[in-house]
Amino acid sequence: MKASTFVYPWDVNGDPEAADRIAALGVQQATLAAAYHSTRALTPRHPRHRIVTAEHAAVLYPTDDRWEGRRLRPYAAGDWAPGDAFGEAAGALADAGLEVHTWVVLAHNSRLGAEHPDTSVVNAYGDRYPWAPCIAQPATRAYLVDLAAEAAVRPGARGTELESLGWYGLQHLHAHDKTGGVGLGDAGQYLMALCFCPACREGYGRQGLDADELAAAVRKALEPVWQGAPDDGGWAGVEKLLGEETAAATRAWRDETARSLQETAVAAVRAAAPEGFQVLLHADPVTYHVGANPGVDPAHILSVADGVVVPCAGGPGLLTPFAEQGREAAVVAANLGVVSGMGGSPGTVRADAARARELGATELRLYHAGLASDGDLGALRKGLSEL
Repeated sequence: MKASTFVYPWDVNGDPEAADRIAALGVQQATLAAAYHSTRALTPRHPRHRIVTAEHAAVLYPTDDRWEGRRLRPYAAGDWAPGDAFGEAAGALADAGLEVHTWVVLAHNSRLGAEHPDTSVVNAYGDRYPWAPCIAQPATRAYLVDLAAEAAVRPGARGTELESLGWYGLQHLHAHDKTGGVGLGDAGQYLMALCFCPACREGYGRQGLDADELAAAVRKALEPVWQGAPDDGGWAGVEKLLGEETAAATRAWRDETARSLQETAVAAVRAAAPEGFQVLLHADPVTYHVGANPGVDPAHILSVADGVVVPCAGGPGLLTPFAEQGREAAVVAANLGVVSGMGGSPGTVRADAARARELGATELRLYHAGLASDGDLGALRKGLSEL
């Protein structure tokens, strides 16, 4: 069962032992960040630092001339990943015998929203989410498609894994986050993710909805949520709060918007890539879900991409809808946490992998070799040797 671990360039660059240490875990692939959001990350073994602060979303390689004169363009990394940080790390990992795939974060960019507020999702109350570019806006879509093609197809890469290629919502680990006081539940999160920027207001109109009336309906529907009403759960909860017809119309607009962006972005990556280049999407099998693993229709996405990377932090159940499509060549990669301090379980990777395989997983993704302690890596190495 092929396994890959996620890695940042700063985990490898400047540490002459890093690439061999990763290869010695027993993985065959490294999924290496080429475009990534802001973060503060541990580097527990690096000889020169212990904390890396990536101050904003950035590409980790030099961009080409496709961005000249464009208002929306990627940001270069600062001193946390200077020059061609991706290329340097990719070379070291390849020399250690690992297949390198790119890891590309797309519709998640706080700096873009701060500098270009009009690009952001706007909720029914008029609040902007600067971390969440609205994927319905033509200029934003063009930016995301070109970023996907450029960041995915880096020299030496054999494939890519595209994260956040879809709608983003309220969920976001922001600095000193204080949004957990009210449990929004599945339905509340969906309603708080509905966008009311000009492009989305027009889109709702094409579904027969008046945007002002819809925003008022969303605010009314959320009142019991703010008062602490229990979550009704799933799509049925959205329908109860918003009404079946209205809920269906919002979902039709959002599903089609995400689906067409995914089709266009994957096509752009394929056009730029060499033959045999693998394209996977981080994905959730429930189309109205938002975030780093945006909701997709399993049958559709497996007709577009080569496969999916599926979050398994809450258990492996999300694998089944993709495996049930019966596409023999499709990759269904189970994404397992292996950093114990972040809720992962490196000591049970053998059992977790076996259960994931039973539910249809064909590969493993392990989050995250650079962040894990020596003890976690030892447990992971032992578990992978027993697979």
